[in-house]
Amino acid sequence: MGTIVIIFILLLIVALAVKSVIHRIRHGSACCGERDAPEKKIHPADKDKSHYPYKYILSVDGMHCSNCTRHVENALNSIDGLWASASLEKKSVTVLSKREVDAADFESVIREAGYTVLSVMKETSC
Repeated sequence: MGTIVIIFILLLIVALAVKSVIHRIRHGSACCGERDAPEKKIHPADKDKSHYPYKYILSVDGMHCSNCTRHVENALNSIDGLWASASLEKKSVTVLSKREVDAADFESVIREAGYTVLSVMKETSC
């Protein structure tokens, strides 16, 4: 009888582990507290890079997972005239812009998304 109870408990633990793995595969690892499906990625309407003459590199603190990078990208891509691409490994965001943007504007948008801009570097065209 004791063996049956132990086997049942082990099967229950395995079932819960499998459920957790399946959830992570479907929804990603949610270090930032999001347990729902990740939000859809917002893409810029204009995907012609030649229309974006300004390039900024933002160093952003607080991005720990792919959900974080998507959240930052969506915050910037929702603004007309910006095209953002975040890198989790570099903890940075590359932003292409159709117009000049002040560092304070970037800081405000990123702060509202829940992250901190450490530096803004504008790349110049040669």
